[in-house]
Amino acid sequence: MSRQAAHGHALAGLLLAVGGVIFFSIRPIFIKLAYAYVVDPVTLLALRMVFSLPFFIGAAFWVRSGAEHRPLSGRELGLVAALGLLSYYAASFLDFLALQYISAGLGRLLLFIYPTIVVLLSAATLGKRVTRRELAALALSYAGLTLVFAPSLEAVQRNFWLGAALAFASAICYAVYLVAGSEVIARVGSVRFTAYAMTAASIAGLLQFFLLRPLAALDLPAPVYGYAVAMAVVSTAIPVFMTSEALRRVGANTVAIVGALGPVTTIVLGYLGLEETMTLLQLAGSALVLVGVVVISLRPAKPAKG
Repeated sequence: MSRQAAHGHALAGLLLAVGGVIFFSIRPIFIKLAYAYVVDPVTLLALRMVFSLPFFIGAAFWVRSGAEHRPLSGRELGLVAALGLLSYYAASFLDFLALQYISAGLGRLLLFIYPTIVVLLSAATLGKRVTRRELAALALSYAGLTLVFAPSLEAVQRNFWLGAALAFASAICYAVYLVAGSEVIARVGSVRFTAYAMTAASIAGLLQFFLLRPLAALDLPAPVYGYAVAMAVVSTAIPVFMTSEALRRVGANTVAIVGALGPVTTIVLGYLGLEETMTLLQLAGSALVLVGVVVISLRPAKPAKG
């Protein structure tokens, strides 16, 4: 590949990563808009799943038709399904629950600290040493969170803290998925993994609805269905595949750093579309969190071999 072609390949990957982050960041806005019609999280998650499921089933069949396709073992299928349930189902459902109580911007900010949790989990479970740079990044991130939450320390806000705890639990689920799933994704392939994992998660979301809600719960205003379709297509199917291709082109490190745009995008959109506000202290805290996550996502370049 020529230098010009390589540059174009990397630029396309970077643009895909940016697009994926922005599309993902719109999801909390759609959720909050739908909640204006008093839609419960179980029903809204099921609607998101049912409208996005055809895309992932189609991707699964497309991958199976590939010349280099190899069947997965039962153990591999089980691992993919379990990881899908942990990330795309459990983490998503906790996020939906959290957004009943906290703003879209704050919810996205809390989810975005998952790289710091990955570092801590890797140290605790895999014995990986935490470097000074990582410790500094952790200090920045959690100092920033302290500033974000400072206004809420002045008064008891039970629902606020419940929402924050749910969002933090969602970030933990996603971090555990990353720590446990990196080897599986490398072995199975990112597109096939995403298609199969999302299919398993979608089935779980639909089963949850049929177990907990009557069909009458689907009698909803038309705007709710509009937000659900937009969430499924614009903020689920499209960014999932954009991110998968970005990972292939530019790698996980670059994609993780670009992810810093996520909370910023959601905060701006929340301000413009939902009239959400954050104090200067909270904005300063958000900036510290973003800097900390970017620092922890950066991997020092390996010295060139002589």
